[in-house]
Amino acid sequence: MEEIKKKYIIDESSNKVAVQIDINDYEKLEQLIEDYALGKYMEENDPTEVLTLNEAKVLYEKMKTEEKGGNTGK
Repeated sequence: MEEIKKKYIIDESSNKVAVQIDINDYEKLEQLIEDYALGKYMEENDPTEVLTLNEAKVLYEKMKTEEKGGNTGK
């Protein structure tokens, strides 16, 4: 993995309290985490439930849309 350039935010006592990274690095990390979580979800899911490729794509797009809109489906 590429090196992530970080800028540390410090408090009055010079303690690191936050980190700032480039938006492109953030988006790459976000995608990696999403892919990992999806893989774990697939491992934990019922292996007898099988979706067609089209059904899986529709479900995935619905999940992404709900996430972006803040809709939890409740």
